[in-house]
Amino acid sequence: MPDPMRPRASLRTAVVWEVLKDALDRRVKATGREALDVLDTGGGSGNFAVPLARLGHRVTVVDPSPNALFALERRAAEAEVADRVQGVQGDVLGLFDVVERGGYDAVLCHGVLEYVEDPAEGVRNAVDALRSEGALSLLAAGLGGAVLARALAGHFTEARRALGDPAGRWGDGDPVPRRFTAEQLTALVAATGVEVGAVHGVRVFADLVPGVLVDTEPGALDALLKLEAAAAELPAFHSVATQLHVLGEKRA
Repeated sequence: MPDPMRPRASLRTAVVWEVLKDALDRRVKATGREALDVLDTGGGSGNFAVPLARLGHRVTVVDPSPNALFALERRAAEAEVADRVQGVQGDVLGLFDVVERGGYDAVLCHGVLEYVEDPAEGVRNAVDALRSEGALSLLAAGLGGAVLARALAGHFTEARRALGDPAGRWGDGDPVPRRFTAEQLTALVAATGVEVGAVHGVRVFADLVPGVLVDTEPGALDALLKLEAAAAELPAFHSVATQLHVLGEKRA
């Protein structure tokens, strides 16, 4: 769960965390098992894995970075959940070299599709790792948020370039290889046969608000979190969100 000592981090994860936690709670009720098996592809140092383990779930993190996996191990130990968190070096395109097919109640694929050569294959692998009726949590960079951010920074040519670029990039110096619209992400999920349950815009306002205001103005963080939650499900705001979250369910 978001760390109250890290307000900017809580803004980045609050909406996704609440949606994911609700989905896992539903799986717990449906399966009758309090501890679920969760796979976090590209899970890095455990921003989601460790809080999920604190809830009692067993989490396997697949990440290509040895440094991230080392940080994950240390973080899990500090949180006293090392027995419920396993780190494995690998990536979503070679997923079944390191984990089993159909072995998980939920699969997280957060911040991964932007960087892989074949996003469609990445989504297929994530889905194939799910058990029947398992939950898929997909989080990726949104095109509209990048266009808006470049324009507000005065980089109008870059904003226009991102708008017309097939990968949503604003230039050669853009650190993100690929961005998506909500329609593109839901199409990737639907193509696997997974039912799209919800789409959320993430960080609709958070990246546009001065950090000093959020950190110092009394009540600002709480109010901004509530605003983000209220706007997240409204399709009108998906087109300007920094990230897009898709929740899917694998039907029997």
